[in-house]
Amino acid sequence: MPIVTISRQFGAGGSSVAALVAAEIGAEVVDKKLIEEVASRLALKPSDVEAESERPRTLLERLVRSFSALEPGMGAGWTPPYPDPLFDPHKEIIALTEQVIREVAVGGNVVIVGRGAGFLLKDRPELFRVFLRAPHDVRIKTLMSRFGLSEGETKRKMHETDANRAAYIKQLYGHDWCDVDEYDLIVNTGRISYEAAAQMILRGVRELAPTPA
Repeated sequence: MPIVTISRQFGAGGSSVAALVAAEIGAEVVDKKLIEEVASRLALKPSDVEAESERPRTLLERLVRSFSALEPGMGAGWTPPYPDPLFDPHKEIIALTEQVIREVAVGGNVVIVGRGAGFLLKDRPELFRVFLRAPHDVRIKTLMSRFGLSEGETKRKMHETDANRAAYIKQLYGHDWCDVDEYDLIVNTGRISYEAAAQMILRGVRELAPTPA
């Protein structure tokens, strides 16, 4: 069963394309749901985990305070709870994120968006790794429409998000997020529709599938 991982520039349509691919092959999309799963295991708010999950920096003190409120037995990965004042919650979020990615990949037939999944699972033979990109101006228009921000605010958000994603991959896996050799398929969603991008991915997945004996 295929495992599709989608890395994407901010505003290139990662979640939209993932949903189209998953619907075609009856797969599950792991995107926000991954964040929610990690958050539930840590007894944190999903917004807190989302803010940190693709950021190379350490967590703010408010997350440390959240960890201090944990009770014994709360959440997987807390056996026993960590009393060490030097415990780094940032590392625990990363470890649990990777754990969840491995769990959802066990049965295959899943589309995972972001979170370095393509690098974490790169040795899996059924893995098909995709990178979605789009021209700067196309992504600006898309993001302005989505978030209702000014052009300047949108540019800052886009550049910061892309920089954080690149740094996350470099820091954790030692690879260049934009290296074309890291992917089976690179699609420019500024030139073709999300539907066409999904069909290109599906064709690649089918080509990857072993031929029946």
